[in-house]
Amino acid sequence: MGWPPCPDDQTRAAALDAHRAVLRRAGGNDLSARPWQHPAQPSGDGDLVRLAAWRAADPAVGADVVAAGLGLLGAARAELDQVEAALLFSARAAGLTFQEIAAALGLGSGQAAQQRMARVLSRADRP
Repeated sequence: MGWPPCPDDQTRAAALDAHRAVLRRAGGNDLSARPWQHPAQPSGDGDLVRLAAWRAADPAVGADVVAAGLGLLGAARAELDQVEAALLFSARAAGLTFQEIAAALGLGSGQAAQQRMARVLSRADRP
């Protein structure tokens, strides 16, 4: 049996949920599911942030939509870190060398790719 979440975690989770709700009302509920998503799965934070940026181009958009997009940036970054970690693991499993990974990422050396992988994995491990 796990420990109950700390109040700060609960507060942060509630804030993220509130941001997602604002963006779902602003059009997020109408976004098409991605091919890798279950049809009933809600849009990811990255898609919701993109929606907020797109909607922000409209001068009539509410400040709540822009603020919700800003509030989800950290969660969208974490989502993208998880995707990057998965791709890096897949690249290594497919036999790509770190030098080949570096070339794909636009990095100068295999060592830079290894360091990038270490940084991404350390960020992805954070709660």
